[in-house]
Amino acid sequence: MADVHAGQSRMSRRSNDWGFPRWRAYDGSGREAARLRPCDRHGCDRPGTCPAPKAPDSPERWWFCEAHAAEYNRGWNYFAQMSAADAEAARAHAGQESRAYGKARHWAWGAPGDGSRSRAEMDALRLFNLPPDADADAVKAAFRRVAKESHPDLNPGDAAAADRFRAAQAAYRVLSGTDARKPDA
Repeated sequence: MADVHAGQSRMSRRSNDWGFPRWRAYDGSGREAARLRPCDRHGCDRPGTCPAPKAPDSPERWWFCEAHAAEYNRGWNYFAQMSAADAEAARAHAGQESRAYGKARHWAWGAPGDGSRSRAEMDALRLFNLPPDADADAVKAAFRRVAKESHPDLNPGDAAAADRFRAAQAAYRVLSGTDARKPDA
């Protein structure tokens, strides 16, 4: 009989959160409402949702509401609690890190240029053997040179010359159209 009562007491202690949906929180805290951390600014009753460091490189944080976090950040000085030598060393170290991340390696995969020209424009400039920053006069002179060398009237029966002439015309159309669309500086 003692075994039957022991089994019944075990059954009454069993929880009902083994299936879906889960009725209790995973951390075992039950169904009570989550407690909000108050803002660490004296006299503020809003919730503290924004962490702010108490000191440079410290894991300790203040927890402010959004308004007090903005106020704290306006007055934050990373170097305030350092000696002059330590502050200068930290500034030099930060400068070295910023130089180390100057340009990613994948930028070398792209074509030369400053990014102001499209791929079609860069291909057209390459056809004329011009640098990426060539102006309209250089483009016009290069087009005339290539057109004169490969014109079908000067090279009758040469299919390759006719193809070069058509490519030069298309390249010049691309480059002259972009010069017309560019705003004057």
